[in-house]
Amino acid sequence: MKFKDYYKILHVGETADLKEIKKAYRKLALKFHPDTTSEADTEDKFKEVAEAYEVLKDTTKRAEYDELRRYGGSSSDGFNVPPDWQSSARNNQYQGGGPTDFSEFFNSFFADRSQSNQRPQHHGSDLFKGQDLEMELPVFLEDTLSGKTKSIDYHVPVYANNQVKQVPKSLKVKIPLGVADGERIRLKGQGAPGSENKLNGDLYLLIRLVPHPLFDVQGINLILSLTLTPWEAALGTKLDIPTLNGKVKLSIPANSQSGKKLRVKGKGLKNKTSRGDLLAVIKIDIPPSTNSETKRLWSELAEAEQYNPRADWS
Repeated sequence: MKFKDYYKILHVGETADLKEIKKAYRKLALKFHPDTTSEADTEDKFKEVAEAYEVLKDTTKRAEYDELRRYGGSSSDGFNVPPDWQSSARNNQYQGGGPTDFSEFFNSFFADRSQSNQRPQHHGSDLFKGQDLEMELPVFLEDTLSGKTKSIDYHVPVYANNQVKQVPKSLKVKIPLGVADGERIRLKGQGAPGSENKLNGDLYLLIRLVPHPLFDVQGINLILSLTLTPWEAALGTKLDIPTLNGKVKLSIPANSQSGKKLRVKGKGLKNKTSRGDLLAVIKIDIPPSTNSETKRLWSELAEAEQYNPRADWS
């Protein structure tokens, strides 16, 4: 198995805090996200970046990963699990249904699954019910609006001759409109087989919304950080801003303050009964450098405008 160096994938150091990790993820995700680039073969790179973020943003997973990394992350001979090592992700009430959409390395150590070699559950003397399985299914925010069909691959434990064999299986699954993070979808009869092809177990898909490079999620609303120059905030302007299904025009009123929220109706996520909004949160950004002419104009503005934002200090 190939070891995944998540710090290198995100281009951050081992001591990076959550803010640095999130910033690095957004930068790379924006570069590789299928809806923000026209380059070919970027989806695998995006999944790799999302996988790294999934681990490093979580305190428990990151601590476990750091332990794995110290154990043998620099080995060039392939990577094997440390002796007696066990991830907290394996303490799951459902039996493991196979891999997520991430790499073999992630699935081996961090996928939410437990032992999948249990014997089937007996119901009477002749029939037994097949094992229920559970797997995580990463879903893009855009997919929750379109009802997109995804292909999934997983392994089914088949019990025969006092042994358990993992049999590969593939399905096409339609993502329900308005599906939410953490929601569980039941696929009846798609788990492990029962006796005489009866009472098959079920497959449960645990939905994990892939973090978007531009939007944060708040319920069914989306949050967009809208960066403005000081003059755009002072004078007002009109901008084309991104949504999950194209750009829309947004008018920025004059004298807009940092932190002000501008609401775009109906451009958020869906649930079973309604659709949320897009909230553009204003952030004022100062140019990183100035020339002599710019400094002169800033000085004239300071003299002409006597506003003191700290007047309440006295």
